[in-house]
Amino acid sequence: MERREWHDLVEDLRTQWKTMWRDRIDDKLRAEGIADKEYSPLFVECGTVIAATRKCKPPDFVEILEKHRTNDIDNPLPPHPSVGGWRKFARTVLNKKKRSTTRGRPAPSRQHRSAGQQCKKGGKGWLHYKMT
Repeated sequence: MERREWHDLVEDLRTQWKTMWRDRIDDKLRAEGIADKEYSPLFVECGTVIAATRKCKPPDFVEILEKHRTNDIDNPLPPHPSVGGWRKFARTVLNKKKRSTTRGRPAPSRQHRSAGQQCKKGGKGWLHYKMT
């Protein structure tokens, strides 16, 4: 199976996946979502509970893709963000830049307290002393 065939298969599975979730039968008495017809490429039969409030493991699209995968395709699925890739790069490198305020000045630091200024009391406001 070539990359183009794999891509076509994934797109076909994705459209069937969306159709299955859109056309499901909602049983409000039992709080379940039931498949209205058979989706053989998704390994779902007619009448299978695909969504429920308790003790129901809904079908997972990635697991279905893994079942359809053949060994001659090199890594057809993108890696998980914790492993690496563009998302992890964006999360670890791009989001760690120092932010500045809207006027372009750097954010104020917390060094003013060490200069002998009055500290706040528990974050609820400045200490006020009454002179009697």
